[in-house]
Amino acid sequence: MTDLSTSGVVNSTVELRPTGLVLDGREEALLCASLFYFRLPRETWEARLAQVRATGYRAIDVYLPWNFHETAPGVWDFAGRRDVGAFLDLAHEAGLAVIARPGPYICSEWDGGALPAWLGLDEDLRLRQAEPKFLEQVRGWFDRAMPLLAERQWGRGGAVVAVQLENELDFFDTADRHAYISALRDMATGHGIEVPLIACAGQGDLVGANGDVEGVAPAFNFYPDDRSPFVEAEVRRYADLVASRGLPLLVTETNRTHATLRRLMVSGATLIAPYLQASGYDFGYTPSVGNWGDPGGFMTHDYDFGGYLSPVGEARPETAEARVLTAFARTLGPALAKARTTEAEGVQSVSVTTSSSPSRLVLDGGGTVTGIPNLSEETGFATIGTAGIGEVVVALAPRSTALILQELPLAGFGLPGVLRFASADLVGADETGLRFASRVASSVGLSADGETSVVAELGAPEPGKPVQYTVRFGAVQWEVVVLHPEDVADPDGAKAELTGPADEPVRITAASRLLLATRSGETVMFDTPPASEAVGVYRGRTHYATALNNVAEVLIEGAADIVDLALDGEALPTRVVYGATFTVPTAGTTGFAATAETWGHANFDDARLPGLALGSLRGLGRVWSVEAREDVHALWTVDGGSQWAGDPAPVRSLGGWSSTRIGRPATYRRALPVDGVSHYAFHIDGLTLPVEVSVDGEARILSPNDPWVHLNPGQGRDFAVTAIHWPGSGGGAVELLRLAPVGDWQVQAQPDTAIIALAGQDASRTTGIELPLEVWPWDEVWLDVAVPAGGQSLRFKGEQVRVSAFAGGELLGRVWLDDPHRPRFTGGDPARLWIPAAWNSGTVRLLVRGTAGGAKPRLTAVTATAAPE
Repeated sequence: MTDLSTSGVVNSTVELRPTGLVLDGREEALLCASLFYFRLPRETWEARLAQVRATGYRAIDVYLPWNFHETAPGVWDFAGRRDVGAFLDLAHEAGLAVIARPGPYICSEWDGGALPAWLGLDEDLRLRQAEPKFLEQVRGWFDRAMPLLAERQWGRGGAVVAVQLENELDFFDTADRHAYISALRDMATGHGIEVPLIACAGQGDLVGANGDVEGVAPAFNFYPDDRSPFVEAEVRRYADLVASRGLPLLVTETNRTHATLRRLMVSGATLIAPYLQASGYDFGYTPSVGNWGDPGGFMTHDYDFGGYLSPVGEARPETAEARVLTAFARTLGPALAKARTTEAEGVQSVSVTTSSSPSRLVLDGGGTVTGIPNLSEETGFATIGTAGIGEVVVALAPRSTALILQELPLAGFGLPGVLRFASADLVGADETGLRFASRVASSVGLSADGETSVVAELGAPEPGKPVQYTVRFGAVQWEVVVLHPEDVADPDGAKAELTGPADEPVRITAASRLLLATRSGETVMFDTPPASEAVGVYRGRTHYATALNNVAEVLIEGAADIVDLALDGEALPTRVVYGATFTVPTAGTTGFAATAETWGHANFDDARLPGLALGSLRGLGRVWSVEAREDVHALWTVDGGSQWAGDPAPVRSLGGWSSTRIGRPATYRRALPVDGVSHYAFHIDGLTLPVEVSVDGEARILSPNDPWVHLNPGQGRDFAVTAIHWPGSGGGAVELLRLAPVGDWQVQAQPDTAIIALAGQDASRTTGIELPLEVWPWDEVWLDVAVPAGGQSLRFKGEQVRVSAFAGGELLGRVWLDDPHRPRFTGGDPARLWIPAAWNSGTVRLLVRGTAGGAKPRLTAVTATAAPE
């Protein structure tokens, strides 16, 4: 095996050939694990890299988040756990190649996709476009990131073997992809990047991802259903597509289960990079919002999609499957990388759900590999026709993919004859014999003369109890060993060490209540509520207060992310609306207060809600008093297009036109009763389908998630709504609200740095208390809680409270306990916060905030479970 840590030789090279990324002339299929320095304490980097190396993966892919290093405009940080250069050097020492992914946009369920929050303040700056203002900002980032990568390229004695530009651009509406990617390419090469440049397609749109730019190779991200029978046919299609361009199939992201990774390998992928085999953790205010499915959702601090390493370093059972597949790839070596993929032949029957079109690799130098998935939860069987042996029935473990080897010449391993057939995975071969791995009974057929075969039926091995067999053919014999997957050694010969059951959690109820301020910084007056970013809160909280004068109702536009409101000191239920407009009854009150806390900026562009647009701002948004409401559901003229031929146009209620031609658009038009000097809000209650709204000729989309349109003074005299005719989808009341701005705001900025500084202050303490701790909605309390030594997974019990935990000069993260108004959480475990061993002084400081709208807020207990790290 080539040790990648010695790759800094004089003539070291990286080439992109049809066989894949070729390092120093060695053609091989590479497995690559995502491992992100920014989601791990620096003290754990070396250990995590060693864990990845021990699985046999030869490479890692590494995002570089722009906003992790530019913490405020022009303020750069590459020290401590932001020292990406040190991380790359450790990866090199660990013998791992690196695919570096500096963006500028990375997605990665990270705050804003790594785009700095303040970019959204410039209305003329257009994100992810070939536009001067944005490219100028990107250049500032690349001027710092690219030299770090260039110094550590493979050809210069470092680990970086490829650099990815952008990320899944085919999901985004970039006007001129060719110009944009060309600009990024030129910046990279201008800094001396000589290793291959790649750009990944998130949904198979090759040109949409790389702009068809010369010198930027396409790569693909596949996230299939692991149980889909159609994976192979899709992957082969892309393998053929890039092969026609003389390029390899590089899969830069995909699912984590090795049953699926095998299907990709046998279908022609020569770089396979399952996303997040090595899970991580988002410290601070860095998780994103708005991922997947219905709008909204908070990404958890616990960043975990079930990879073979947990966020706290637990080695999961899939690590054994990783060792088997990487050993299989190492054993076949260049023959596998140079293989040609085709639709499989000879699979006569499969007793369980399997691929609709299984794949076969024709190996360079002879032999084939056929992939047969078992997509069910039960053990199955496949019947395969083989030359010289006839039909062979092989067992298929549940949720697995068997890689059936046939007609493999053994001379290259120092062995006689041909491996005619093997249903177990070949994980090693040399002059001492053949080594396989399997969880089920297997068959191995061997031939010394190319005609007559000897078949050995081998039982299923158990952990620590391999099956050993000597196959004889006349004077020739082969020593055969079948290992249980858990016994397959790593590339350095060490046996896998899977993490055992977690220790029992320690329940903690003792705490100390602190006399410590929960806010800091001066209060500044503003006419209207500024965005958080406008007052320097790129992550953290912004506090707002004003006095209401005879205001019966307010309308709030653009509030995000976590918005707590109080009227005359009485808390209202928390709002998490992602910028959607809402109203609040305020009759009889004068004091209005709000705190807007950033969970994270949108990392994906979702037009269904304003706060989920890439580059959207955080804060309270705009606040208006509602001066009047007017019913405008009637007196709309109808243009039904091809649905009717009448002239003059009929007058109906909005959505009231009826036609048998459902699914066709109809346009409703009228002049709204605006006065020309006031602001207004147009609202359709109960909207069930998106509609297009035209305001004086300017088109907008009105969604069921935010069925409001703001009208500036003078707008609305020509107002049209175009809706697909669908009975029952017209909505309810249609109103026009006349608005007046609410002014005289007292605003207090509290960026994350200020909150962490408060958490680090010495404080006077009351006598010790016992949990549960009850607090009032809106109130905040500081607590110190003693925790056991070492790395710990912390969990919190209680209801109607949000808890922020601090240790080691960092915000460990936030949890939100049992509140009907909290959003859904996606990603990992929303209840877990991790305190790394290196940050654990024995005490965790908590900021506990009560919320309204449910039970009495209280923190009941904290539990700690030892984390292995």
